[in-house]
Amino acid sequence: MNYETARQFLIDQGTALETKINPDAFLMRLEQGKPPIPGQATNILLALKISFEMLQGDPLLDRELVAGLYLLAMESLKLFEAGRRKGVMWPPLLKEDIERISIAVKNIFSGVWPTDK
Repeated sequence: MNYETARQFLIDQGTALETKINPDAFLMRLEQGKPPIPGQATNILLALKISFEMLQGDPLLDRELVAGLYLLAMESLKLFEAGRRKGVMWPPLLKEDIERISIAVKNIFSGVWPTDK
């Protein structure tokens, strides 16, 4: 996955609730109480890492990407919690995946990607 593909993928995933283009987008599936497609969270995390590496040191981020990232991080957690309150049985690691997505978005905004020790 190159940066342009990763960027567009993240924008599409983050704005899915607004555009309603892709019924299988991460946020659309969460809104419907469905688990992500296998590998979907991994692809999002990969796209976030690629974006971080490409944007590292860039003092400006484009608004379209920022909006997509923000929505992806915020809405995924909200939809997860709303589903949980409604009794949706989410996959066991989904909450951790959503937390990783939120952390990766924060890292892109801050320009710092923590290293594992």
